Amino acid sequence: NPEMLTRKIKLWDINAHITCRLCEGYLIDATTVTECLHTFCRSCLVKYLEENNTCPTCRIVIHQSHPLQYIGHDRTMQDIVYKLVPGLQEAEMKKQREFYQKLGMEVPGDIKGELCNMKTHLDTQRNGELKSEDPANKEAGEEKAEEDNDYHRSDEQVSICLECNSSKLRGLKRKWIRCSAQATVLHLKKFIAKKLNLTSFNELDILCNEEILGKDHTLKFVVVTRWRFKKSPLLLHYRPKMDLL
Repeated sequence: NPEMLTRKIKLWDINAHITCRLCEGYLIDATTVTECLHTFCRSCLVKYLEENNTCPTCRIVIHQSHPLQYIGHDRTMQDIVYKLVPGLQEAEMKKQREFYQKLGMEVPGDIKGELCNMKTHLDTQRNGELKSEDPANKEAGEEKAEEDNDYHRSDEQVSICLECNSSKLRGLKRKWIRCSAQATVLHLKKFIAKKLNLTSFNELDILCNEEILGKDHTLKFVVVTRWRFKKSPLLLHYRPKMDLL
C-alpha cells in the first residue's frame, strides 16, 4: 500500500537527534567521538576538550591526554542535518564567508566550493534538469572537469617548516614545503611517513607551539587559531607518538 510508505515526520520529533548537546543548536561541522559515537558541532567539542577528556554526553574517557585525535568529521550526519533543516546550510556558509571577509582573509576553498555547489543545485532545481544528451552541455562539463582538476594549485597556499624534535627520527632533507591551506595535519603525517619510510603515519605526532594537533585540522585552521607570527612561515614539529617513546 503506497500510503503506508509515505509518512510525514515533524522536524520537532527528530530535533534531539540532529542538535548539539553543548550549544543546543543544529549540528554544524558535525564531529563524532570514535569511542562512543556521540556527535557535536566541531567548534563546541574542540572547545570542550580543551578542559576535559570525556564525552559530554556519556562521560566516557575519550583519551587520557590527546582526546582531539579520537574525534572525526561526520560527513553523513552533516549531510542529513543540511537536508532536513531548510536554509541552514546556506545561512552557515554565509556566516563563514562574512567571518573570513571581516578578518580580511581569503575565504577557504571548501566554503567557496560548497557555496558554488549549492548555487548549481538550486539553479538546477529552479530551471529543471539539464539535458545530458545536449553536446554543448557535455563539452562544457568536460572543460569544467579539466579546470577543477588543478590539484589545489589555485587554493590559498601556506608555507611550512617541518622540524624534527626527537633523536629517534631523522630530519627531512627538505624541511620547507608549500601546499594548499586546505591540506590537513593527516596529509602532513602521511607525507612525513612516506619520506622517512615509516611503516605507518600513526606513529607520528605533529605539534605547533608544543601542542599536539588533531589529524582533521586544516592548515588554514592551524594558522588562524594556533600560529602567532602571521607573517612568518608556519613552524611545525614532528616526533614519534608519546606512547611509542
